[in-house]
Amino acid sequence: MKPPVPCLSRLVGLLGLLASILISSAQDNLPRTAETFEVAGNKALLFAAPKPAEGKPWLWYAPTIKGLSLAGRKLYFESFLKAGISIAGFDLGEVRGGPASTAKFTQFYDAMVKRGFSPKPILLGQSRGGIMTLAWAFRHPDKVRAWVGIYPVCSLTSYPMKNLPVTLADYGMPEAEFRARLKELNPIDNLQGLLSNKVPMFAVHGDSDKVVPYDDNTKLLKERYEAGGGSISVKVIAGEGHQATASFFECRELVDFVLKQLPPAPKK
Repeated sequence: MKPPVPCLSRLVGLLGLLASILISSAQDNLPRTAETFEVAGNKALLFAAPKPAEGKPWLWYAPTIKGLSLAGRKLYFESFLKAGISIAGFDLGEVRGGPASTAKFTQFYDAMVKRGFSPKPILLGQSRGGIMTLAWAFRHPDKVRAWVGIYPVCSLTSYPMKNLPVTLADYGMPEAEFRARLKELNPIDNLQGLLSNKVPMFAVHGDSDKVVPYDDNTKLLKERYEAGGGSISVKVIAGEGHQATASFFECRELVDFVLKQLPPAPKK
């Protein structure tokens, strides 16, 4: 005997409510506020995955200025944490990859490793965070699992030259010395260590970016990395620039690339 339609509708409604409660409960397991701690007087922020993947992988995001903004990007935040990848960052303010600030980033890295996290983080640099992460990566290529960029600054001759006083303050040298030592200091001119360590890369960038031009940054990085035999994938967004759109912050290819960096689960 078929149940009355109102009863069936009520049952469907109850099942839907139960499903939404279960989904909400699962999502509530994710940290909604960052754990904060200090390293040498600077603030570090950490969203620890509730169930860490093998080896406690983590994604190191930059810039981390007045908060870890990646936490507000739902697709990235939930995809990585649910996969067991923690997300962390270190607030050094407006730095551009100078040796001194890079050394401070190493103190943060050491603190994360002491906490049991992987000695090979995945680096994700957004905009000026690109030069921050690449500068650390080329000086420590054996400590990088992978590198990811969202319209990243890749060269000191691009965006950092538009903000030269800030850049010179970070590098702690006069302009003449900075320009004379560009080849030594510029990440894009020092890729050999990353190539030797077979560090894979991925970036998403708009071809109409006026703030961080694609040709002077991601395109140049891709050309040089591929010329050295490196693995780099780039998604170019036609007609878009330096914008906070879904093209850059809901990029499935970026998520897939990061998840591929997870070490295989141990065999049972």
